[in-house]
Amino acid sequence: MIRGAIKTLEAKWKSYRHRFVPWIAVNLRKNERTLRQVTARSEDKTVPDVEVSASLVKLFTALLGNDLSKREVLNLLPTSVQSRYAQNVPKTQTDSPGEVMLDALGFRIHRGPSSLPSAGTSVFVTHGSVTKGATVAMYPGTVYQEYEPILLQSIGNPFVFRCIDRVLIDGNDKGISKIVYRSCSGRDQMGPLAMCDVSWLTDRPENPLAVGQYVNNCSNERAANVCYQEFDVPEDFPLELHQYLPNVSYRHDTKRPLRCVVLVSLRDIHCGEELFSNYYTIVH
Repeated sequence: MIRGAIKTLEAKWKSYRHRFVPWIAVNLRKNERTLRQVTARSEDKTVPDVEVSASLVKLFTALLGNDLSKREVLNLLPTSVQSRYAQNVPKTQTDSPGEVMLDALGFRIHRGPSSLPSAGTSVFVTHGSVTKGATVAMYPGTVYQEYEPILLQSIGNPFVFRCIDRVLIDGNDKGISKIVYRSCSGRDQMGPLAMCDVSWLTDRPENPLAVGQYVNNCSNERAANVCYQEFDVPEDFPLELHQYLPNVSYRHDTKRPLRCVVLVSLRDIHCGEELFSNYYTIVH
């Protein structure tokens, strides 16, 4: 019984330690070589946001045009919008989201067991290759401003991502986190058009990028090949493509753009490689 209790406490500590300031401070010193440092919030951009947006639009446009189940929704859109997808809409069958991703972006990623001991699930490039500066994945979840309640959702939750401006993204696909996300997604529905993606909560995400919460931390032996980049969805982002964004705001706010976090490649990444990010960024 004692051994079981110790294991339970150890598991809880592993899920909490990344939010325990003294532990973070000690480990920053231990892993100084793996730290990512920027001199200002404005410089925490590996590639311009316009390139991130263009990459997402390219993939989401291909996904929407490829999905037969979305054909009725497409018919409800203005003619000018329908014309974007006219050449992509299939007549009989569709490719899988992963195949669409490979065709649109030149690579495909997938979840699998990490090569690191006890690291659990990770993300790998399974087909094609990634060029430096490409948008490789997205961090899904409910977006909380620093003043919004997240205590209950954060208990035993290792998937809470903290942005530089203290905005939080809860990327957990189970428990209370899952219930909150689904509730918020239904609130923002606009007629037949969904304003976010809920499929990342399942084993078959319609947006194959939405697995960023499973990318493991780098180490002195395994250097980071991707990094996090905060991305606020621009006003001109096509409305019909919002259904593939794997994020939703905890409170509906039309004055504040939707915060997303993408993972961008730091170098060329080849087929078979595991993705590693850096969990710690210091802003001077």
